[in-house]
Amino acid sequence: MPAEEQDPFDYPRDWEADVVLSDGGTVHLRPIVPSDADALLAFHGRMSERTRYLRYFGAYPQIPPKDLKRFTTVDHHDRVAFVALLGDDIVAVARYERIDGGPSAEVAFVVEDRHQSRGLGPIFLEHLAAAAREVGIERFTAEVLAENSAMLGVFRAAGYQVAREMEEGVFHLEFAIDPTEESVAVARSREQAAEARSVHNLLHPRSVALIGASTDPDKIGYAVLGNLLRAGFAGPVFPVNAEHRSVRGVRAYASVLDIPDPVDLAVVAVPAEHMDDVMDACLAKGVKALVVISSGFSDAGPDGEGAERRLVAEARAHGMRVVGPNALGVVNTDPAVRLNATLAPKLPGRGRTGFFSQSGALGTAILADAAARGLGLSTFVSAGNRADVSGNDLLQYWETDPATDVVLLYLESFGNPRKFARLARRLGRVKPIVAVKSGRNAVLPALAATSVDVDEASVAALFEQAGVIRVESIAQLFDTALLLAHQPLPRGGRVAVVGNSSAIGVLAADAALGQGLELAGAPVDVGVSAGPGALAAAVREQLRGDHVDALVVVFVPPLSTPGAEYARALRDAADEEGGAKPIVSTFLATEGIPAELAVRSGDGAPARGSIPSYPSPERAVLALARATRYAAWRSAPQGQLVRPDDVDVDTARDLVQTRLSDVDEDLVELTDAEAVHLLSCYGIEIAPHQAVTSGDEAVAAADELGYPVAVKATGERWWRRPDLEGVRLDLATAEAVRAAYADLVALTEVADIYVQRMARKGIGCSIGLRDDPSFGTLVSFGLSGVVSDLLGDRAYRAVPLTDVDAAALVRAPKAAPLLTGYRGTEPADLDALADLVLRVAALAEDVPQVRWLALEPILAAPTGAQAVGARVKVGPPPSRQDSGPRRLRSLTFRRTELAE
Repeated sequence: MPAEEQDPFDYPRDWEADVVLSDGGTVHLRPIVPSDADALLAFHGRMSERTRYLRYFGAYPQIPPKDLKRFTTVDHHDRVAFVALLGDDIVAVARYERIDGGPSAEVAFVVEDRHQSRGLGPIFLEHLAAAAREVGIERFTAEVLAENSAMLGVFRAAGYQVAREMEEGVFHLEFAIDPTEESVAVARSREQAAEARSVHNLLHPRSVALIGASTDPDKIGYAVLGNLLRAGFAGPVFPVNAEHRSVRGVRAYASVLDIPDPVDLAVVAVPAEHMDDVMDACLAKGVKALVVISSGFSDAGPDGEGAERRLVAEARAHGMRVVGPNALGVVNTDPAVRLNATLAPKLPGRGRTGFFSQSGALGTAILADAAARGLGLSTFVSAGNRADVSGNDLLQYWETDPATDVVLLYLESFGNPRKFARLARRLGRVKPIVAVKSGRNAVLPALAATSVDVDEASVAALFEQAGVIRVESIAQLFDTALLLAHQPLPRGGRVAVVGNSSAIGVLAADAALGQGLELAGAPVDVGVSAGPGALAAAVREQLRGDHVDALVVVFVPPLSTPGAEYARALRDAADEEGGAKPIVSTFLATEGIPAELAVRSGDGAPARGSIPSYPSPERAVLALARATRYAAWRSAPQGQLVRPDDVDVDTARDLVQTRLSDVDEDLVELTDAEAVHLLSCYGIEIAPHQAVTSGDEAVAAADELGYPVAVKATGERWWRRPDLEGVRLDLATAEAVRAAYADLVALTEVADIYVQRMARKGIGCSIGLRDDPSFGTLVSFGLSGVVSDLLGDRAYRAVPLTDVDAAALVRAPKAAPLLTGYRGTEPADLDALADLVLRVAALAEDVPQVRWLALEPILAAPTGAQAVGARVKVGPPPSRQDSGPRRLRSLTFRRTELAE
């Protein structure tokens, strides 16, 4: 029976969560229910006397029936308790109890001895605080024995401002539970460490069981076992096959339960219909991680979705992470591991590039292509249906992985785009991320199980803001990766071209200019008959120049001298100059890292300093241009998250909540007066105006507001009529106002008409706010006008915004030069526009019920920016998958994220 059906109170199902602990394992958190009584007694019995004493300040050897009922029967409001479950066992309990109906509650938790030091305390505190804030609790208190250093450490390290008083060996602690900048930073640091550890466990197993190992060469269980063995995995490999005593010369076991040693990783290659039995055995064995290569789950349609959810739910509840189903597998080229648990027979060499692929079908080709080009990998994960382990988990791992310098992603969808943006932006500051995002123009039916429709503007904004290098194809992915993995980042955009063909040199120069790079002088042509020494001398001269940031070498092998000699001369010249500036080449008609241009590592793989070669100068320059833009983003100031000081959050929230309580619609538009009031709470002032219902009222309003004025209809842009175009811009007399009112009534059916004081002359702009169901809230900026609308000339950024984000946003549209003094005009006040952007972004963060907003027109003048019109739509707040306490992605989120 589901837990909520056993509880006499309103069970808060949304408080349930799967969480990752500090050692990489998982547990399931949920509110306690009365039927947990037996499990709670068993949990209490497993605790040591010391643990019971620290929790209850006494021996407390047994839980009396009265206490047991009280402990397990709570109202999920003033009395709340969470249990942490590993399988069917309770391993920890946390609770709070409101004090005298006020805004404070006393909090306490206890963890079973063998699960202490796994990070359960901080996670409990996050989830209890989030639950308490929902019901109006503002502060926590706690009584902790002075000798309970572990519990004191949990509160001390949580990032809250904790007040402490000590009396008779007991600390009384008290603190506000609203998130602080420090508490959020602490939680995210722990999240990174825990999720990175869970992936580390997956990629560094000490033993591997292959469930479904086969003697049939046509079965995937045969291929995977062969690949595991050929890679020379450093630990034992245990084939599991109920019908054979050995598979491919390795002793086999009828069940994973028969394996005498512990099993860290189980690779599953059995049909989906047998998965339940496999899971039962893995759970009983205590397997730590699963890679499910088998298909037939959500990839097969609705019939397989339930089986997939059941698989992941069971795995997480027993402490396991899952890659797949429908995955190609995982690879770790570390010589201490040598793991190839995939269907790919050919692996690239050891390198410092991590690769995440959502597509299993493309995985084999991707690995083969990497090997052919000489791009070594550190790790590779093909996540298939991405039911559990996702690209976000790998970003967490690679951030602190000392073996990885470059990250490559092949993505078909985003499970949690907001979290991806946060992680990518942080990781991108230290390691470049190169991504192919498929489905830009179409999503293939075959990918429907793992893809969702994501607006292209949202993806572009996400990648641009996070510094992700977006490429259009796998070929471009590898082109860019070869440069980033082997050459330094350019310090600027000044490019020199050296070669022995003027025609190819011009092509390279043209390509550089076309990519927005700057030529550091004319292309240098050493001549087709020049020897290797002449080419090397020209390369040295350019690399030594202070005016050069990067070098493109284009070379056509002469008939008289072997091309390999020129390649070695180029490599030696680069080595002599210290390798401080990046070099790309078009050399020997080779794609990748030719042997003559390679610098070898200890195991013979191409290492840092190797010079990549491309089939054409255009591809070489394109890779260099991408690296240059990334280097500029990485070195630019990150900015600060800025909040306007003069905001009234409480009034704004009350206004919106009151409006929503009056309607049954999912999305409702605020009246003009409501929109003006809401925006004024955030210091966004709309040009003064008054609603009118007659010509006389229009004239009276104009007299009060002051001429000149405009007559407008709610929801419309500036009222336009060709024969009154001049009048609408300067209604300076009562007769003009009365006539304009009459004409507008005749031309429209809109009831709400108002008179507005004309704002000072300026360039028309617009700021928008929209909620993307798969990505989050986006702020947009563009210039007003039919041409901008027709061309879609708008720029986007995701909230929250830094001051640098806002400044960049108002400069991003193609028409933005009109704001910066185009053809001698006086520049507009861009700082005032950026301030409006930050105020809109703050409103979106503070009042998530604001689902859509348009400020238009905004007249940007040299001395400020004035919003003239505004429309706001509000509705129930969208699901935010990157806020609140730490939790793994919901098992239903991937399939329902748009609906939510």
